[in-house]
Amino acid sequence: MATAFVVYIVEQFVPDPFVFAVILTCLTAAMAFVTSPQVSVGLIGIAWYNGVFSILSFAFQMVLILVTGYALATSPPVKAIVDTVAGIPKNSRDAVSLTLAVSLSASWVNWGFGLVTAGLLSRAIARKIPLDFGWLVAAAYTGFVLTPEGISGSIALSQATPGSSLNLVEQMTGKGLPLTQTIFAPFTLFPVLALFFLLPVLFRYIEPPQASAVIVSPDRLIAEHPQKRGSEHKKSVGEWLDDAWILNVFLALCAASGLISQWRTTHFSIDINSVILIFLILGVMLHLRPIAYVDAVKNAARITGPLILLYPLYGGIMGIMTATGLAAMISTGFLKLATARTLPFWTYISSVIITFFIPSGGGHWAVQGPFVLPAARALRASLPRTTMAVAMGESVGNMIQPFFALPVLAIAGIGMRRILAFMLVTFLAALVAFGISLLWMTTSSL
Repeated sequence: MATAFVVYIVEQFVPDPFVFAVILTCLTAAMAFVTSPQVSVGLIGIAWYNGVFSILSFAFQMVLILVTGYALATSPPVKAIVDTVAGIPKNSRDAVSLTLAVSLSASWVNWGFGLVTAGLLSRAIARKIPLDFGWLVAAAYTGFVLTPEGISGSIALSQATPGSSLNLVEQMTGKGLPLTQTIFAPFTLFPVLALFFLLPVLFRYIEPPQASAVIVSPDRLIAEHPQKRGSEHKKSVGEWLDDAWILNVFLALCAASGLISQWRTTHFSIDINSVILIFLILGVMLHLRPIAYVDAVKNAARITGPLILLYPLYGGIMGIMTATGLAAMISTGFLKLATARTLPFWTYISSVIITFFIPSGGGHWAVQGPFVLPAARALRASLPRTTMAVAMGESVGNMIQPFFALPVLAIAGIGMRRILAFMLVTFLAALVAFGISLLWMTTSSL
């Protein structure tokens, strides 16, 4: 019943994420104009302009994280590992539990890597074991619930990156938040570990009855991804260079040298740029041939298109909210509702709702961060917990928001309706786990 309602809302009332971002921009501008008499149309326009172009560097960094993770997941060694892992389970329940364990682990490491690996694994398992494909793909996408709390989570990484346009904590306090205070803090690790062990067990008991199971044909999966055959014609000089593995090795060595030098000066501090370089190094080495890596990046670029459009728009919304005082006004409302102890929890609940409309982590933070952080500082609430509350809300909301499920669904070849009933279970489990963690703390401040 609840799933049918969610499907109805999504199909009937929620437009494309880009369209909704445009609508939200208009509403934000209207609210700023109405609530503040001294705000002019010109000021709103300038604020939007500055916001759009201040976020471009961060937007490109996030695109590169997805692209490098995707390219790594489609490398021949990773594909071979996926095929080997797919042969381990002997029955449907073991297959789903294994898919979840792999998806949760890979998504925590890198969201692009997790999404693609999970999609490929679900197809490989479905070729070997007859089971409900929607149930299996839902397990594959469920791993994404740990991405915002992982080492590629945009909100935590941006607060750990000095000078980032979205390092709002640094802009407000003069110092950012290292990952030890966010994704590696006990209040984050507790729900992450709880979900890692709970979800693979929980999914075993929601298997559809055999009579209603929709089993995909293995022949269809094989036919949709035929093996590529090598060309037999004589290679030109350009084609020989395309296959020159030494170039990939040289690029990886240069990147590794730069990364090690950077870590020597920052005492092994991980930020957005270091994560990108790590996955670039692994990707070019595992693909080995330059042209193979280029092809993998081209495929990844098809998925990044919506993000390229969304990030600048949300940067514009952030610019309007901060420059016109709208963020400060909303922050004042939070001060009346919350205490130092409960602010992270209420931030989390509002984040779940906002994620349904703004699925992008960076764009989400650009909109919500400017009004929850000043509230946290005024209440002397924990800035790390308030920051991660936004990320945790994104984790939960994404389980019924179809935006990031699209890559997995495209690889698997099924529609969103087939997995929503199972995703509702993930949504409820994560909602409780993260909520308990944020309420189970003492008042603290930075």
